[in-house]
Amino acid sequence: MSEVRAALLIAAEAHLARRPWSAVRMGEVAASAGVSRQTLYNEFGSKEGLARALARQAADGYLAGIERALARPAADPRERLRAAADWTVAAARPGTLLRSLLTGCWGDPLPAPRPARTTATAPAQRRAELPLPGPGDLLAAARDRAVAALSESAPRPDPRELARECECVLRLALSRVVAPPVAGGAGVGLRRGRVTGPSPRAGGR
Repeated sequence: MSEVRAALLIAAEAHLARRPWSAVRMGEVAASAGVSRQTLYNEFGSKEGLARALARQAADGYLAGIERALARPAADPRERLRAAADWTVAAARPGTLLRSLLTGCWGDPLPAPRPARTTATAPAQRRAELPLPGPGDLLAAARDRAVAALSESAPRPDPRELARECECVLRLALSRVVAPPVAGGAGVGLRRGRVTGPSPRAGGR
């Protein structure tokens, strides 16, 4: 990503944090990034293009966070998967684009970006104009990253069973995003999950 594009996205995020998307002005975003309004339009094509780029950046950031959580050194793979679940809940807090992406509920802080009507020439613009990932797409991508990270554990788990368990845990995390537990409610419990074998703390049961 070019420095100009990155600066424009940072500026747009800052404006979006302070006001509704309908009140965000392209000229103000460009001025905050220190570039001309025309440069902003050259990068994103339109305000809708900027909205799509912001949403896609949120999706990319979520998956990067999943990978960081899974890469944490831990003796028990369950703890790594738990960290990925915890990241999902923490990152998809109310008022974030990620929450809209993971739940499919748009409007706060950004209405669902409309599909692109033109074909961009710049690679970054072409990617931004692709359809945005839906909740199922993001969940599948997170699951696949979890499977790839945990499949190297010993003993080697059954790939299909590992995929089912990873998806189950991430769906539990997503349920907390959609309907947060009441005070004193249960978190995402993995301590008796199998993942790569019986938990030592569970005594193999």
